[in-house]
Parts: sequence; structure tokens; C-alpha cells
Amino acid sequence: MPPQLPPPRLRLRDVSKSFPGVQALSKITFDLLPGEVHALVGENGAGKSTLVKVLTGIYPDFEGRYDYDGAPAHFRSVRDAQHAGISIVHQELNMMADLTVAQNIFIGRESSSPLVSDRHLNRRAQALIDEYDIGVSPSALLRDLSVSKAQLVEIARALSFPATKVLILDEPTAALTDSESADLLQRVDRLRAQGVSVIYISHRMHEVMTVADRITVLRDGASVGTLPASESSQEEIIELMVGRQVVNAPKKRSTVPQDATVVLETRNLSSRDVHGVSFTLRAGEVLGFAGLVGAGRTETMRIVAGADRASSGSIRVHNRRVTFRHPRDAIKVGIAYLSEDRKRYGLVTGLSVAENTSLASYDALCTGPVVHERTVQACARRYIDTLRIKTPSPRQLVRNLSGGNQQKVVLAKWLLRDVEILIFDEPTRGIDIGARAEIYQLMRDLVEEGRSILLVSSDLDEILHLSDRVVVMREGRKTGELDISEATPVSVMELATRQREGHPA
Repeated sequence: MPPQLPPPRLRLRDVSKSFPGVQALSKITFDLLPGEVHALVGENGAGKSTLVKVLTGIYPDFEGRYDYDGAPAHFRSVRDAQHAGISIVHQELNMMADLTVAQNIFIGRESSSPLVSDRHLNRRAQALIDEYDIGVSPSALLRDLSVSKAQLVEIARALSFPATKVLILDEPTAALTDSESADLLQRVDRLRAQGVSVIYISHRMHEVMTVADRITVLRDGASVGTLPASESSQEEIIELMVGRQVVNAPKKRSTVPQDATVVLETRNLSSRDVHGVSFTLRAGEVLGFAGLVGAGRTETMRIVAGADRASSGSIRVHNRRVTFRHPRDAIKVGIAYLSEDRKRYGLVTGLSVAENTSLASYDALCTGPVVHERTVQACARRYIDTLRIKTPSPRQLVRNLSGGNQQKVVLAKWLLRDVEILIFDEPTRGIDIGARAEIYQLMRDLVEEGRSILLVSSDLDEILHLSDRVVVMREGRKTGELDISEATPVSVMELATRQREGHPA
């Protein structure tokens, strides 16, 4: 006879939520047990964010039944949910950089007295820091912490509310290294052992399979299944998420001819953070850059893209030496940089899809100061169709698109500019499984057309899936280079921990 499960701490039955013209949730069924880690997965737009907003009182008006601790829930705000024991840690850190750790933890709850004592706050914060083994000073400014430490402080804040029973973690490891992510997963295990129920939202499927007890899959606003993690495979979960099989097997061999034209070459490229880096990129090739955080990969790419200046070394494009003083110099010779921070460096989120698509090509789309609006809209529509950008109109604001579709708009901008060399820096960070597969196919299509790609990724599976060759870096230096036929996780990590090329650590 199977063991008797405890009554759910939280239960949804046939919960639906709609907005004008959009059915965001449709008859969702979901429950969360005491001391359970329950993963919530799905593509961007599947309904995860809307469901979380129902759970935390942001959307108090919905259809269906929501029970919490055996009674109907009537949360009208986030504060209501927090006082009942439900807290959330958002993907984007939701704290104030110029305040201390203690001030961030207890903001709005400092004291009932008109005089707030920093000593008292620090003492309260230190108790939480010790309890959760965060290893920071309560008086440290948040801006001086690493991303991982700041993330732990936000979790401590969420758990600082009296009698926290449910913790929602929304993409908690998106900005963390592999070792930091592993540390956070251990802390989630500790919370489970303490009886806290955790809703874990992530696109990183290996984490989901490692930490979750059960997994609920959402697709198009509906729950399509809840499975025990121990009895499910990653492939099964992904197929439920996207409605089709997604294969991300490592590439076995390169199809780039050995005599393919060298389109880009760096020789002994150096700056404050880059030390003597040399590599070549051939026509139709994906050259992957692997390494641990702080290896200098992004710093190298910023020099190649003209965003930073090199102190020494050279860059050659089609065997012609070039000097970049500004990104526009790199763009003129056909090099475009798709930053890992697309919202900050790749897009103007308050502008439309059409306006963002045209940003790098206004010189070709304008006559003097006059913008040819009809031409701009036509160009945007062409790339909306070509790249399958999900948007109701070219006039839709980019801030309203999912992460995967925002990335496609950045790509559309550079394809309209007709650049030859594309630098993809963490191209799928924060992007769901289905959109990631589409981005991969777009990259394959680009190299088949004869364009060339420099790929920086902290996801080793991504590097091995897409690259023809792999350059490995550590502490600003190139430590080795592998043909994809000989690249494995072990061989790449051996080079990633080596001191410099040709010398073991």
C-alpha cells in the first residue's frame, strides 16, 4: 500500500485567468505538499509568471479555486501573501544597491519606533546570515556583493517573514556560475528538510531534474502534466513543454573545409583583462569560446567588436589590418556584437520591434533627416516572418516580448545591416527550451549562408552542440584549442583550469 501523502499546503483547482484578447491560464490544476520542491516548467509565454502572480496575490481576480492550508485563499496583494507565509525571489534582483544587507532584508519592517537603529537591524540580520550560512556582513552595501551572495540575501529576506511556509524561486541560478548554482541547490535541499515548500522555476533542466520532487509542465496556459522527477527523463519533460522532440546532441565533426577563407584573425590581443589572445575564424564557421566565469571571453569579444580598446596586438579582417576606436568601426567592416545583456546593450525596450530592427540601418533607410516609415515597417515584417518572431505587430514594444523573441529582434537588427561576422555572447541566457532550439537553428542557417559566428557560452552543452572548433580561456589567456571532433566536457574543463597554453596548472 503506497504511503499516505500529507494534505497539500497549497492547492489550485481549475484556475483560469484572462486579459483582453488573451487566455493566460486555462483550468490550471496544481498542488504543493509540505516540505516539497515542486518544479514549474514551460516555455516563455506558457503561463508560469501569471500563475505565480495568482499565487502571490498580484492577480487577486481569477476563476477557479485556490486553497492554502486547507482554507480558501483571499490574497489581495503580495503583502497579504507574505503575511500568510508565501514569499517569492524574482529572477531580477529586487533590492537596493546603495542600502546595506540588513537594510535590504528588513526594508519597510525596520521597527514600529520612529527611530531605526542600525545596530538593532544588523543584529537581526546577522541571525539570518548565520542561520542560512550566507557569509556576508550585515553592514555591507549590496552593490559590493557578488551576484550569488546578493541572491542569497534576497532568499534570506523572503524567509525573514514570520512563519514562511512557501518559497517561490523564479530562475534563481540564471546569473550564477555552476559552482554557485550547486551551492544554491544544496540550500534548497536544506529548506526542504526544514519543512519549507519550494516552487522552483527554471529553464535549466538538469537543475530541475536534480532538485525537484515533482514537476508540473505548463504549455499555452494549461497544465499538461505533473510527474515525479525520479520517474521521468529530461527528454520526456522537454517534449511535454514544447509538444515536440528537441535534440541537442553534441556535434560530431565540423563541415567547414580546411581551406575555407579566414575572415577574422587576432594576433596577441591584449588589454587589462586579456593577455596575448590569438585565434582565426573561417567563413561558415562557429568558433566557440569556453571557460569559467572571469576567463576573459566577453572582454576579448568587446575588443573585437570595438567596444573596448586593445593595449597591444592586432585584428585582421579578410587579411586587412583594422583598428577599432568605436563599435561603428567594427560594424563598418561587417562585425556585430550580440551582448549577453540584450536589454542594456542590444535593444531599446521602449521602442517598437520595427524601430529596434532598423536601429543599425537608418543611414540606408533615411533620406537626410526623413525616415521612410513604410520601408522600416516592411523590413521589420520581413524579419518577423523569417525569424518567426512572435509579435502581434511590428509596432509592438519590445519590452512586451519574451526573452527568446527579444533575442530574435537583436538578430534581425544585424541581419538587416547585412554583417558577415556575428558575436553571440550567452545567446540563450534566460531563454526557454523551445526558443533555444529556434535560436540554434537560426545560427546554423546563418553559417550555411556563409556568415561566421563567434560563440561565447557558459553552457558547455551549447558550445559542444554548435561549435566547429572550441577555444578555451582562463584568466584572460587562451589555454588551448580543440576541434569539435576531439572536444568533450572533460577535455574542455582540463583546459579551462590550465594556467596558460601549453603549460599545465
